[in-house]
Amino acid sequence: MKAFNAKLIEEFRANRGRLSGQMAGRQLMLLTTTGRKSGKERTVVIGYRPFRGEFAVIASNNGAPKPPSWFFNLEKNSTATVEIGPDKFDVRARVASPEEREEAAKVIDYLAPQQEKAGREIPVLVLEKV
Repeated sequence: MKAFNAKLIEEFRANRGRLSGQMAGRQLMLLTTTGRKSGKERTVVIGYRPFRGEFAVIASNNGAPKPPSWFFNLEKNSTATVEIGPDKFDVRARVASPEEREEAAKVIDYLAPQQEKAGREIPVLVLEKV
C-alpha cells in the first residue's frame, strides 16, 4: 500500500492533481501531517468533499476497525498542509460536531459504505484554511 500511495503522490504532484487509471476523476487531496511520534512529515492521498467553504474528510482507513495514522497525527497537531490540484495551503483540522457530521454525510457519498464496514463511528473532520 505504501508503494501504491507513493506512486499516486508522485503522479499527483507531476500532473497538478490529475490522476490516471482507476483514480482518474476522483476528488482527492494530498494531506501532509506531522507524525505524532516521529515529528516527520507524512503525506497521504485522501478523498474530500467541499463543505461550507471548507473541506470534509473521513478517517475511515478503508473501513478498518481503527482510524488511520493521519487522524492521530491531527489529534496531536491539528495544523496540516493540503494539496488540491495545483494549489497548496495550510489547514487546521477539527472533528465535525454532530450537526456538521449529519450535514457532511449528505455530501460525502462514500461515508455510509465505509461506516458499514468499519464497525465504529468514523470520524468526520473539517479542514479549515488558515
